[in-house]
Amino acid sequence: MIELGLNKTAPAAGDLIKDSTEATFMVDVIDASSEVPVIVDFWAPWCGPCKTLGPMLEAAVTGAKGAVKMVKVNVDEAQRLAGQLRIQSIPTVYAFWKGQPVDGFQGAVPGSEIKAFIDRLIKTAGGEAPGDALAEAVAAAEEMLAEGAAEDAAQTFAAILEEDPVYADAYGGLVRAYVALGDTDQAEAILNGAPAEIATSAPLEAARAQIDLARQAANAGPLADLMAAVEADPADAQARFDLATALMASGQTAEAVDHLLELFRRDRDWNDGAAKTQLFTIFDALKANDPIVLHGRRKLSSMIFA
Repeated sequence: MIELGLNKTAPAAGDLIKDSTEATFMVDVIDASSEVPVIVDFWAPWCGPCKTLGPMLEAAVTGAKGAVKMVKVNVDEAQRLAGQLRIQSIPTVYAFWKGQPVDGFQGAVPGSEIKAFIDRLIKTAGGEAPGDALAEAVAAAEEMLAEGAAEDAAQTFAAILEEDPVYADAYGGLVRAYVALGDTDQAEAILNGAPAEIATSAPLEAARAQIDLARQAANAGPLADLMAAVEADPADAQARFDLATALMASGQTAEAVDHLLELFRRDRDWNDGAAKTQLFTIFDALKANDPIVLHGRRKLSSMIFA
């Protein structure tokens, strides 16, 4: 097991997150913020976006390990307070430090923005965002994965998720580590069990694409035979598509992309546009700034809009 050296102890959720009223707001928020920043979530039971944002905020506050606290205020039951603070729409989130509002936002925002919001608040109070240590751990795990140490990477990603169960980069990394280990069934099971708030995030979509490619690769024919088939008949679309799949299976991603681009150039409508669909699957499985992705997207766009 890879030890991250991260703090395993944390305050109970009940100590970090509470409901507040007009009668207790002064103590729960203004007084409490003299010691630690307090995030106030103004919500209502009938508000759909509030039901999305609330759990994401709670998860992020819990993950901050006591560096911030959270108070929830039902505006239907605190209309005078909402008026005093000029709450015009919900959800509205304010952050208080030393009795004063120092930051805030309106509407349901992505998890990455919530994390950035909390990190800013912690730094405003002179603390160090715990996410910084986790980000370093994710980077280390990604390096392990790139170097072929998939088992170590999987253990590290799992340890990170013990600290922050909704850390999308770590969750996607854990799925990809199991793909690298050749256990696509376990990878898919982990992916299907992802928390709802990150289930459609970019890291998990990339992991899903890698699973799709891995399953295709398992059925790829012999590479040498497919190369010979394409050389014998360059117009054989199925052989070229299968060759690209086999190349992906052998780690020759750039070559696979080139063959799919050539297939698209020859017949973009073949098999309901399978070449373009496969290209997008490959692009989704890689990082957006990967040179293979940048080159492939540029070439594909030039052919689409030619």
